[in-house]
Amino acid sequence: MNFNCIKTVLLAATAMISLNSFSQDLIARQAPIDKKLKLVDSLALQKQIRAEQSAYPALDLYPNWNNEYVHAYGKDAIIPESYTIDLTGFCMPTPSTRITSPYGPRWRRMHNGLDLKVNIGDTIVSAFDGKVRIVKYERRGYGKYVVVRHDNGLETVYGHLSAQLVEPNQLVKAGEAIGLGGNTGRSTGSHLHFETRFLGVAINPIYMFDFPKQDIVADSYTFRKTRRPDRNGSSDTNLADNDGGTIRYHKVKSGDTLGRIAINRGVSIDRLCKLNRITRNTTLRIGQVLRCS
Repeated sequence: MNFNCIKTVLLAATAMISLNSFSQDLIARQAPIDKKLKLVDSLALQKQIRAEQSAYPALDLYPNWNNEYVHAYGKDAIIPESYTIDLTGFCMPTPSTRITSPYGPRWRRMHNGLDLKVNIGDTIVSAFDGKVRIVKYERRGYGKYVVVRHDNGLETVYGHLSAQLVEPNQLVKAGEAIGLGGNTGRSTGSHLHFETRFLGVAINPIYMFDFPKQDIVADSYTFRKTRRPDRNGSSDTNLADNDGGTIRYHKVKSGDTLGRIAINRGVSIDRLCKLNRITRNTTLRIGQVLRCS
């Protein structure tokens, strides 16, 4: 090999070493930039997710956003086997403590909420932070009503209002006025019809709200999927207003009667009697503890 060939090989090797060193320096300088870009992308993504969650509460649970129908999900909703609903940050929808009609079968149909005695014009407020989904009127049903979807996954329904104070797609805070008590729709006296629903499935509000005490029953409520046989005897998914197997009790206070306890706890008098091995004529004692579920 002559001198010129050796010189050419050495120059090529030097160039490759220099290029490799330059590439490594470029990668080293680029790394912090890439890290910053990833951070910016991550922050932007988080901001977008927060914006979407704010615009559509519980976006990860519900299949759609609908301003027309209370029961808008049907088979489109994927119901989890269990889901814990955060009840902190609540506000009672009304200071009224009197339940005039409990959750459960009534007049050969299901009463999917409970009725609270309010007067026409009484302020009704949102139970949690959320977004107004429906503001409508049903002459033979809810009357003037409002549906709010909340960040915790619940939807609440407020029926028989005399006036609606919010608009569809409006963001509301817990305790913010959304309507006035009334007697519109299928109603036989001024009251608030109040429903709590999860993915369209009605849950007895007394499992979450203690209306006599104006408080929540616990900081959270665990919804569980249950199965019931359909009319043909086959097993079909049907989500129940269950209390997760929790046994509930009531401590008798002055003025309590079986009828009043049954209404407040959402059970029948006969069920109370059977659970506690008493009769309708049994005299209740103050301080006595009754099993309610």
